[in-house]
Amino acid sequence: MPKQKTPLPLAILGGDTPCCPPLAQQRVPAEVATALAPAFKALGDPVRLQLMSMIASAENGEACVCDLTPAFDLSGPTISHHLRTLREAGLVDAERRGTWVYYRPRKAVLGQLAALLANEGGTTAP
Repeated sequence: MPKQKTPLPLAILGGDTPCCPPLAQQRVPAEVATALAPAFKALGDPVRLQLMSMIASAENGEACVCDLTPAFDLSGPTISHHLRTLREAGLVDAERRGTWVYYRPRKAVLGQLAALLANEGGTTAP
C-alpha cells in the first residue's frame, strides 16, 4: 500500500512571516511539526539535499533535470524519484518544457524551515 503524502499547508508555510518562533525559543506546536516534517524528511537524504542545493543555487533560479542528472552516479529514474520526493514535500516546483523538466525552489518554504532552525536567542553549543 503506498504512503499517503501530506502536502505542506500554505497557511503555515506561505508568505513572508515565520510559521513559528525558532526551536531554541519555543516549543513547536503539533500541527506545525506535522506540516514541516515531510520537508525535513525529504532533506534527510544526502542525494535530495544535494539536489535541493543545486536547484536553490542555480544561476537562473531554476535547474533543468538535464543538468542535475549528470552530477550523480545514479540512474535517471532514481534522480526522478528524488526530485518527485522534493516536489511532493513542497520544496520545489516543476515545469515541463518539451522533453525536459525545470525545477525551482519554493523560497518561502525554505525561508520557513530556516526560520524554525534559527538559533537567535538560543544557546550555543559548548
